Amino acid sequence: MKTLLSVVALAFSFISPAFANPPATFTEAKVVAKQKIYLDQANSAMGDLYCGCKWTWVGKSGGRIDPASCGYETRKQQSRAERTEWEHIVPAWTFGHQRQCWQNGGREHCADDDPVFKAMEADLFNLYPAVGEVNGDRSNFNYGMASGVSPQYGQCKTRVDFNQRAAEPRDEVKGLVARTTFYMFDRYQLSMSRQQQQLLMAWDKQHPVSKWEKERDRRIAAVMGHSNPFVTGERSWTPGYKPVGDGVVSAVPAKAARPAAQPSLASSAGSTGGAIVGNQNSHLYHLPSGCPGYSQVAAKNRVSFASESQAQAAGYRKAGNCR
Repeated sequence: MKTLLSVVALAFSFISPAFANPPATFTEAKVVAKQKIYLDQANSAMGDLYCGCKWTWVGKSGGRIDPASCGYETRKQQSRAERTEWEHIVPAWTFGHQRQCWQNGGREHCADDDPVFKAMEADLFNLYPAVGEVNGDRSNFNYGMASGVSPQYGQCKTRVDFNQRAAEPRDEVKGLVARTTFYMFDRYQLSMSRQQQQLLMAWDKQHPVSKWEKERDRRIAAVMGHSNPFVTGERSWTPGYKPVGDGVVSAVPAKAARPAAQPSLASSAGSTGGAIVGNQNSHLYHLPSGCPGYSQVAAKNRVSFASESQAQAAGYRKAGNCR
């Protein structure tokens, strides 16, 4: 009996994607993050991301900051200083600018038409409650050192260098933001500058995974269906690291996408069916005419798209031998 119980316990210690239910939109993600991840953290010693402030929950996903709990002093924006906001640790601007949809119409266009962008925007690993004013000041700046900047928010240790467009978070979360950034760039196959990599690798080493970061990862994984491998130790970001991109297509929640009606596999297999054919292995797509590889994609690797823009939105690029 003891052996059987041990086996059952072991089985439940693994996260099954089949039972996961990732949020489909940013709006939904904020509600899920409150209920499933941060509900008991409003009065915790860790506090909000940038200042360690405690807060009181308000509405579906918002919060009211307790400035006395962290010695916070408003810099300029009183209304935002009084509330929590959901910070994208990797800004939507940063990952959005690496998607074709952003070039075609900005964030709104991406949120409407790009399922991969929607998955990134709603990824719970990348969200954290933060003092609204600091969130606004950080804007879409990269993380960096702001050693020449005097305290801006009372006792809050996060500093924003507006001239250099860089934000330096408090030491307590430097490791967390580094490993979250690694996760986002790895999972969604984003490009990161060498300077940013070097800084975040240093923070990752200087600030090891904390007890709370492990617990946060466990809670998020229960919803998302996977952990952050840079928190669990399954992966390590090193110089020259090549992002895996395992979330570009396969990890997009089905309900997040609103694909147009697709032709059947049988009709798309022929060279005159009119559908654009993608290869799941190479992430290349082929047109019905002018692309020699159109009819050569194995059935098990074949994905059909109604347009080139739809293929590009899913992370595919046109085969190089297309005329």
